[in-house]
Amino acid sequence: MVRSRDVDGSKQGPCCKEMRRWELGGEVKNVSVIAAPMVVVAMLQYLMQMVAIVMVGHLDQLSLSSVAIATSLTNVTGFSLLSGLVGGLETLCGQAFGAKQYNKIGIYTCSAIISMLLVCIPVSISWIFLDKFLILIGQDPSIALKAQKYAIYLIPALFGGAVVKPLVRSLQSQSVTLPLLVSSALASGLHVPLCWAFVFKLKMGSIGAAIAFSLSNWFYLVLIVVYVKFSSLCENTSVSFSLDALIGVKEFFRFAIPSAVMVCLKWWSIEVLVLISGLLPNPKLETSVLSICLTISTLHFTISYGLGAAASTRVSNELGAGNPRAARLAVCTVLFLAIIESIIVGVVILSCRAILGNAYSNEKPVVSYVASMGPFLSISVITDSLQAVISGIAKGSGWQHIGAYVNLGAFYLFGIPSAVVLGFPLHFKAKGLWIGILIGSLIQSTCLLLITGLTDWRKQAKEVKERMSKATIRCA
Repeated sequence: MVRSRDVDGSKQGPCCKEMRRWELGGEVKNVSVIAAPMVVVAMLQYLMQMVAIVMVGHLDQLSLSSVAIATSLTNVTGFSLLSGLVGGLETLCGQAFGAKQYNKIGIYTCSAIISMLLVCIPVSISWIFLDKFLILIGQDPSIALKAQKYAIYLIPALFGGAVVKPLVRSLQSQSVTLPLLVSSALASGLHVPLCWAFVFKLKMGSIGAAIAFSLSNWFYLVLIVVYVKFSSLCENTSVSFSLDALIGVKEFFRFAIPSAVMVCLKWWSIEVLVLISGLLPNPKLETSVLSICLTISTLHFTISYGLGAAASTRVSNELGAGNPRAARLAVCTVLFLAIIESIIVGVVILSCRAILGNAYSNEKPVVSYVASMGPFLSISVITDSLQAVISGIAKGSGWQHIGAYVNLGAFYLFGIPSAVVLGFPLHFKAKGLWIGILIGSLIQSTCLLLITGLTDWRKQAKEVKERMSKATIRCA
């Protein structure tokens, strides 16, 4: 009988097909256990920001405009930066957990907290002077002042994020996700009545929404800290300040900076798109349509984020454990799930494109315009899903720097220039801007898929083993 070859090149016996099915089924289960809770966590965190905007929107147009601008800028300059930097911890903690060097997980987590708290200092200072920046770029002074006040009251949430994000990634790297789901649900449940009370009952307006958001995030942090402190699952990975944690700051930034660049370059390109849409003829219509498409895309991205988190955890754990074959199986499994999920969502969007806009607007021009964006939005869903998953694979493997270079070229050499040309000289307007970013996404996804497909997982596992053995952090 002809024998096939395994993914690592070894010969298989006659039961190889049954073993593959069993392994694939087991890996799907492993991925789902991590991805499903993280999808809900991401969605709840996103909705917390949306609750503030929705409630403030019932006050007046000035409050809504200022909060929308402040939310966008604080995301770009602060929260997205923290989300990117903490990706370095997915490499370090995930691989340490796979290698059963549990003591390193707590040390790396502490290093990340120290590093991110330091980053928050200049970021918070820039938020204090946010009104000066907005006025400088031509924004209305009354909007700029309100936006600055909102941003200032978000500073506690920024520092809270610098602590809670590393703790979340630390637990995620150990596949401990249920406490994250419960804590996030409790924090979100508190946020809705708290935001309503501050905004309407206490009549604090947009500032009340910012205070409620900060308090809810600190409540989330307290819940996570209590779990980490008292859970038996965290006995061997306790987080405490030490000299090793200070030494580990350098190693953390080695992976965190390219991770932040990889995440932020895509995030910032979308913000650039929204900003320049205000320069188009009939900016109210064009910006409204782009905002609707971006909202739909962001909601779907919470699913992609969960799959990316699962990819990062599974790949880093298996590479740390020295199992290149299992790491490759995890990659194939998550990519398969991402493709299936994104195709289903893409088909749904395409099928419902004629009525999709009705969920956001009653104006016929907006609904019709959103319908015409349906095909491009459907493709974006697929490329974004692939990007999120492969970014997770990159974090798990430790090649974030390659992803950063790919994103820089895809969006800033091709995507944004294409968007500007299509949107303005060729007069495709908002549709042209979206197509330009879609071009960048297609280039990005294609390059990242090729890099993933050509990855030598044996070599990756060997490099991880060598790095773990040479690490400056001691392992008790």
